[in-house]
Amino acid sequence: MWALAINPTSGHGKGALAGERVTDYFAQRDLKYQVFSSRSAKELKAALELFLETHPCEGVISIGGDGLAHLVLQIVVPRNIPFAVIPAGTGNDIVRSLGWSLDDSTYYLDQVTGTEPQLIDLGNVDSEWFAAILSTGFDSVVNEKANSLAWPRGAQRYNLAIAMEFPRFTPIAYEITTDTRTFTTEAMLIAIGNGRSYGGGMLVCPHAKIDDGLFDVMILKPVSKIEFIKVFPKVFSGSHITHPAVEIFRTKRISLNADAIAYADGERVGPAPVSAECIAGAGLTWRL
Repeated sequence: MWALAINPTSGHGKGALAGERVTDYFAQRDLKYQVFSSRSAKELKAALELFLETHPCEGVISIGGDGLAHLVLQIVVPRNIPFAVIPAGTGNDIVRSLGWSLDDSTYYLDQVTGTEPQLIDLGNVDSEWFAAILSTGFDSVVNEKANSLAWPRGAQRYNLAIAMEFPRFTPIAYEITTDTRTFTTEAMLIAIGNGRSYGGGMLVCPHAKIDDGLFDVMILKPVSKIEFIKVFPKVFSGSHITHPAVEIFRTKRISLNADAIAYADGERVGPAPVSAECIAGAGLTWRL
């Protein structure tokens, strides 16, 4: 039996359409499945957990955005149940990190239902699992502002939040502890990558691998507002890492202490201090 977790409202209705395609796929192939769909994350989580406690499950397929996939991770990882993610959100960076196309769900589902899952690394931040990026700094400030706005909806809300926060943003002082050192630095942005991208394909940690047992850490140190505007677009190609204000290193464990908020897979973790570890082979999934 497969569990299909659907967020019908993700991606401005893309979740509902993707859910129909996936259920049609399973029905046409006489594969047993059960659908879990709710506008409430709490209700969906409770129903899915009850199902997994009482039924054998071949895998849980998240159909929606990174928020739903992040929720599913918290449920399946402790139970050692495989997961897959059909992209139907605005970011879809977990799918990008796994290497799958954002458009060809049929091929993806063929692999999910026809091949064995593989082990991948996952990040764990203060007992919360994440698959792609843990971040703090300017992006988290923007997330905080966007989440406080009732209008507008979708991407425009984040654009408005950027416009509101950018003029007054100042670098944040961090104390950072890794496997090998403790140091302090001011930073505009810190990304701790198990996967390569966040924010809908921004390659903030372009060389991160999900099977090497290590995080890639990217620190953008203080630059002028004008320089930040110049550097930021380069994150879509990953070429920002050559900038002299960017530091990249790898570590298995990292702790951050600062007057700052952290987000993982786009979901709010909370205020620092936070501690994260890359757990090798923590997740079971299908990847290219």
